[in-house]
Amino acid sequence: MTDPGWLVIFILDGQRYGLYLDAVERVIRAVAITRLPKAPGIVIGVINIQGRIIPAVNVRKRFGLPQREMAVSDQVIVARTSARDVAMVVDEVTGIVEYSGMELVPKEKILPGLEHIDGIVVLNDGLVLIHDLEKFLSLEEQRSLDGALARSRR
Repeated sequence: MTDPGWLVIFILDGQRYGLYLDAVERVIRAVAITRLPKAPGIVIGVINIQGRIIPAVNVRKRFGLPQREMAVSDQVIVARTSARDVAMVVDEVTGIVEYSGMELVPKEKILPGLEHIDGIVVLNDGLVLIHDLEKFLSLEEQRSLDGALARSRR
């Protein structure tokens, strides 16, 4: 049996997604997002958290969901990738769940070539798509974001 793992569960348009807990720094209420000129289209802008400027990414756009204005009730997940911290605006964070490796279905068994999804966890009350944060931004988007952030500091 595989070691258990922990997921932070969030909702977008009624669908549940998960992020590995060790990638999540914190969850905050919706905050003002400052537009970042010349950032890749997937980046909404930047937020300031205790003096740290963090890019806010458009999870809805990446997953092909209908776009909408940010609501006061939305939440922001601040998470870490190997390259940078990112902020993800989501409808709601519902909590943290533990899963065992036996409940995890690798994406290759479902549909090879799925981007941005690491697998699916089968819980008692339904399925959760596990979001692969490391693959959220393409290499080109990361370079474009690095350039936009560097220009904004001048």
